Amino acid sequence: MVGKKRVGVVLFQLGGPDSLEAVEPFLRNLFLDPDIIPMGPLGFLRGPLARYIAKKRSVPVAGRYAMIGRRSPIALLTDRQGVKLRAALAPYIDPVVVTAMRYWKPFTEDAVAALKGAEPLDEVVLLPLYPHYSYATTLSSMKEWRRVYGSPAGGPPERVIESFYDHPSYIQALVQKVGVCLRQFLDSSRIHLLFSAHGLPMSLVEKGDPYPKQIAETVRLVCEAGARSYAGWPKTHLLCYQSRVGPSKWLEPPFLETMEHLGREGVKEMLVVPISFVTEHIETLHEINIDGRIDAKKWGIERFRMMPAVGDSAPFIAALQDLVLKAVGSTDQKEQLRAAV
Repeated sequence: MVGKKRVGVVLFQLGGPDSLEAVEPFLRNLFLDPDIIPMGPLGFLRGPLARYIAKKRSVPVAGRYAMIGRRSPIALLTDRQGVKLRAALAPYIDPVVVTAMRYWKPFTEDAVAALKGAEPLDEVVLLPLYPHYSYATTLSSMKEWRRVYGSPAGGPPERVIESFYDHPSYIQALVQKVGVCLRQFLDSSRIHLLFSAHGLPMSLVEKGDPYPKQIAETVRLVCEAGARSYAGWPKTHLLCYQSRVGPSKWLEPPFLETMEHLGREGVKEMLVVPISFVTEHIETLHEINIDGRIDAKKWGIERFRMMPAVGDSAPFIAALQDLVLKAVGSTDQKEQLRAAV
């Protein structure tokens, strides 16, 4: 490894329960986060309220996890991404790739401990696996990192990748996944393409959260690239939001209500694209592919498909590789190696 930078790469994700017994503490951790549900001067009620909501919701939520394997697959799938990313980076840097989940294991504390055990490091790259920046995801993870890791002063330089919603290889990964699914329709140009992103409270949007604008830009780029790449790219598409929690106002239109509206308008074939999810978890496997499928049938949609997440696909790993190498200034070495091949 002589001449290579030793770089710690921290992959941030929300996390998910690894057993049915973990559902309630996972939900409690989620609702304890002030960046998820801001309460302002009523913040002193957060602890009791989080415990109440987690206990109340744990039984139905555990029932949903029971239908998708009795656990969230997000930790396993993120590990796979980490393995592929490590291999993609190894020719150019000496990577130490760790995972920091926000609400369940491995926690940020575990990632910090792993990095400390791998010292000395030349640099640390903080890479949230949220393509679109939001106060509720990226900012929350960065706050938790700073709380656990402490001040970067005196340690290796930190490079933060805040978003990659418009990265060409990320867009390519989405377009390729959609393209594979289009083959499942006799005439894909006539189907309705429904992009579904994770919802966000309007209270955050009103504070300047850039998430909805970045989501809309990703949808635009995917549709433009898709139309160039596939003759049968759908002529119609729509963006909606899912996973609303609580009575407050969230981004609209909602996923299930959008499907009802489309079904009533006579739409018979639909491909749902989970646009803000880079791995499968309960929002895709249950909310879309089980609840959504049931509702689609109820509203007369005869052919319903869901695009798999980009996961550890080659173009998505290429996007992450490029982000890391640019962050640490190693792209020149990459180009030199390419030229030598």
